[in-house]
Formats: sequence, structure tokens, C-alpha cells
Amino acid sequence: MLAMASAAVLVSCATAQTGAEANAAGAAGWERVVYGIEVVDEAGDPLDHPFLGGFNLPRPQLADADGDGDLDLFVQEHSDRVMYFRNVAEGGGAEYRWITDTYEGLSVGEWFRFVDVDLDGDLDLLAEEPFSYIRYYRNDGGSGPASYVLATDTIKDVDGEAVFSDRQNIPNAADIDCDGYLDLLIGRLTGTITRYEAETVDENGVPRFEHITDSFEDIEIVGAMQGSLHGANTMALQDFDQDGDHDLFWGDFFEPGLLLIENTGTCQRPVLRGTPRPWPLGDPVATSGYNAPALGDVDRDGDMDLVMGVLGGAFNPNRTSVENLYQFEQGGAGDFGVATTRLIRTVDVGAESHPAFSDLDGDGDLDLLLSNKIETDNTRTGRIYVFENTGSATAPAFAARGPVPGLPDAYHFAPAFGDLDGDGDDDVILGQWGDAVAYYRNDRDAGGGSGNSGAMPQWTLVDSAAATLTRGRNTTPALGDLDGDGDLDLLLGESSGALNYYRNDGGPRAPAFELVSDEFQDIDAGRRSIPFLFDRDGDGDLDLALGSEGSGVRIYLNEGSRSEPVFVETEPFPLPVPNFAAPSFVDLDGDGDLDLVSGGIGGGLTVYLRGGGG
Repeated sequence: MLAMASAAVLVSCATAQTGAEANAAGAAGWERVVYGIEVVDEAGDPLDHPFLGGFNLPRPQLADADGDGDLDLFVQEHSDRVMYFRNVAEGGGAEYRWITDTYEGLSVGEWFRFVDVDLDGDLDLLAEEPFSYIRYYRNDGGSGPASYVLATDTIKDVDGEAVFSDRQNIPNAADIDCDGYLDLLIGRLTGTITRYEAETVDENGVPRFEHITDSFEDIEIVGAMQGSLHGANTMALQDFDQDGDHDLFWGDFFEPGLLLIENTGTCQRPVLRGTPRPWPLGDPVATSGYNAPALGDVDRDGDMDLVMGVLGGAFNPNRTSVENLYQFEQGGAGDFGVATTRLIRTVDVGAESHPAFSDLDGDGDLDLLLSNKIETDNTRTGRIYVFENTGSATAPAFAARGPVPGLPDAYHFAPAFGDLDGDGDDDVILGQWGDAVAYYRNDRDAGGGSGNSGAMPQWTLVDSAAATLTRGRNTTPALGDLDGDGDLDLLLGESSGALNYYRNDGGPRAPAFELVSDEFQDIDAGRRSIPFLFDRDGDGDLDLALGSEGSGVRIYLNEGSRSEPVFVETEPFPLPVPNFAAPSFVDLDGDGDLDLVSGGIGGGLTVYLRGGGG
């Protein structure tokens, strides 16, 4: 997760997709896999959504989307998209199952809030209209499954002026004084709250709001750090103590936990003038800050529970880039405890993950290595994590085995595998945040790992600067025989988006990489080029996949030859991948074609299996 400044930007409706529909959507022949391939953590516990991609900015909400009487979970991780997890639990409790990344195709900008805007008993939706206005979707589903229709793209006041809400702040709304009119509360960067109240409705039934005050209940949130700072904020309004009125929860960029302002008045005469108190009251939560709460009776025991996303504020966001989706359950009255810090469990190594595959233990199937930008518990380095394939070449299953030992401190590790010394096993070229790549030789016998579950190669550092960039940083290597002479050459991506080509002049047993071009074929990814070499079209020569910071995965077919490649860009890869996409095309399921496994900004993995017709 990347640190954010306090004023930083978080950077027609369809039917909600079922899991099968969501998997099948997009280009023919590709299937999105979120669950179905088993992955277990180091304790042997299964991850319920292993290939969801990871969370860095989870903004949760709770609502009964399918009309079955329990609360489903919605999470915004990316701009303009809402993920939907259906609650499939029988009886009490909750068991969430991912259905789609784009719930009803709703466009929500940088935030969304379920609110009964028209006070008809079902939950409508407020969201950001770029930039910093408020969009309103009316729920026409009644008591059945929700059905959202865009009522207006900009909420306005009684004078016809657009209501402004800074896009890094997440407002909320409720009939806070029980007078039958919706109150809209907007947190400001000054730590104060602006209040509007619905006064009239226009010809389309959309409320028009009257500005009431810029200092609701004289609330002024003072940040915990340095005593006077305010920042990006989130609000939740709910009767958490079930005394008949709305209480206020506040998360702030400069507040490590959540603040509760209890309503000590009544529904008709709200009083929220007490000192904001860290919550839970007996044992306050402390994270990296900028926490986004959502309340509801998750376990259906008659009292309020709370789900909280950690967006990362002023207290080292890197440390909460994995444990950042909390659920608190209420035991006794007002007694809240942490049920989990990872409500949706997915492969997640922090931020900017980079996958690579090799048969590490010599048992004939592909194991997974997954690197990150920086560790959550050690700001001096990143790590590479091992996931052993405990299944088979045709039915993979992965078990977390911890980090690769013995690597020096560095950020943005990026491994590429290939047999560089001609002994039949995979050696490693290792990229990192600096300007050089290192060469590690695999000194374990080529077949010595067969049947030795969990065995790791014996990597020996041969050269800490096997190739060095002429400029820039963030080396991301790819190995392949680009000149057709029988040894592995090297492509290096970098922060500028260019590609660097190093020819191997040392041969298949003693690599020596010589720079040919630091602007190879004028290919430019924009920023953060991440190359991968593979035969995309099955014609016997190497093609190129190129990941980047924000342009997805681009495919370049080799229209030259095996010895003189000419890479020509085709259409971009047709299915969505995360920003900072780090593509790896491998035959994950052993069916003879190449599947896509991509790392990305969220620290996890996005997987597409390729089948017939792809």
C-alpha cells in the first residue's frame, strides 16, 4: 500500500453477475479463476478467494442485495468499481462468496454509500460523480433483489447548485433528526462536518437539499498526530447501541483508529457534542489510519457488528497492506471484539506483487514464487514468497512455504528463471528497485529434489550486477533466446517504461550479458515496463507480453524470426488486470496452452485460464 497525503485523491445498469457469468465474461476462451484452485497458508488453512488480487484500499459496505434477509458484502478496491460478495451462509453468521468485480456495472468514482435516500425502506446508493460531486442511484427493487437506476448524476441544493464533497472524503446520510427528511453529512478536511437536509424533490423525484451548517454539532476532529491535523475522512451513521438514534463513527487520515461520537440525545433531538472517543471503547483498534467503517447485524444475533477497511493514513500504510479488512462482532452490549483482520482471505504479499514459476523441488510441476514491493513488518526490504505446488502438473494446489532465505535487503524483487549454466535446472536473474540485476546459480542437482516435498534450490550468488541499466531503476528481467544461438538473452524493464536488450555473449554455460540497446525497438510501456517472453501464437519464435503501471498487459507478436525478432503490438490483452501488472504466461493446468497469472498493485494474483477457442 502506498502512503497518501492527507489531501490526496483515492484515485445504464446491468444485472448483477453470478460467479459463472463473471468468470465467463470477456474474451472467448479465457476463464477468470478466483477460487477453485486450492491455496493454503503456512498454517495449512485454505484461502477462500486466493486469486482475487489482494486488497490495499478496501472500502466496505453492507447491504442485502439479493433480498434473502442477510447482509451481503460490497468492497470498493479500485476506482469506479464495486465488488460484490454474496452472503451464502445458512442460518446465522456470514460466509461471503465473490460474485463480480463490477456490481450491476455501477460507476461509483472514488466512494459509494448505501443509503435510503427516498425513505421507502430499501437502500439506494450514493457515489462520487467525478470530480467531487454526488451521484444518486435509486433502488427500484423493493423487497426483492436490488435494482439500481441512475436518478441523477449530480445531487443539487435548493438553488440548483451542485453539492460538493471532496472526493477523498466518504460522506454519509440518514434521517438523523427523525423528521422524515434525509440529512446529508459531509466531512471536510478541516475536521468539521457540513450538514444538508432534503427540502424538496424535483420532477424526477430527486431530493434537493438545503444547506444547514458547515459546523454540524460543533464537531471538530483533531488528529492524533501532532495534535491539530485533519485529513481525508470517512463517516458511518448507525444506531450502534440500539437506543433509537443515530451515532457517528469517524475515520481520519491522521487518526490510527476509529472515533465514536455517541448520540446522547434522542432521534428527534440529536445531541452529538461529546468528546470523540477511540473505538472499541474498552480496547481501541489501531492501524495505519484512514479507516472506513460500515455497520450492520452481520451474524444476525440482533445487535450491530462492524466491518472496517484500512485505507492507510499517516501511520506507515505498508504495515497494513495485508491485514486491512476487519470484522468486529458485538458480544455483550457495546462489547466489540475483532473477529478477523482479513475478512476475505486472498493471496496477498502486500503491494506490487510479481509472480514467477519454476519447478523448484524437481517433482515435475510448477511451483510459484511471489515477490512484493516492501514487507509489512520490515521497511528495509521486500521478500520473495514460495508457494509449493502440492498438487500436480494438471491439477495444481499451492501451499505457502514462507520467504526465500538468504536474500539481501532490497525492494521490488523481480525474479526470472532459466537454465543459465547448462546443467538442466533453473537459475535466477533477480531484479530489484536499484539499477542492476543479480545472477544466482542453482547449485542443487537437477533431479535432486524429486520426491523431496518443500525442498528449495541452493542458490549461489555469482554476480550481483550481471547487467546494469544505463539510466533509471526498477529492473524487471525476462529471459529468452532472442538471437537464436541456443543461449538465454536478457530483456530488462525499468521505471521509465523502456526496454533494455542484453545479448548473452558468454554462451549457454557461462552467461555474459552485453548491452545492445537501452531503447529496444522503441517499445515504451509508459511507466514501469515489466516484460515476459513466450510463444504467444505457437509459431516457434518468442513473442512479448508487457505489463506496466497503468496500461494493462500489451501483446507484441514477433513478425521477424527466431534470430532477428521484430515485435509488433497487437490488441491489448482483452481482459482486465490490475495496475502495475506483472504478467506470467504459463501452462498452469497442464492442458497444453498458456494461462495468464498476473501480479499487481494489490499484492495478490489475477488468474485467467485459457481454454478452447482462446
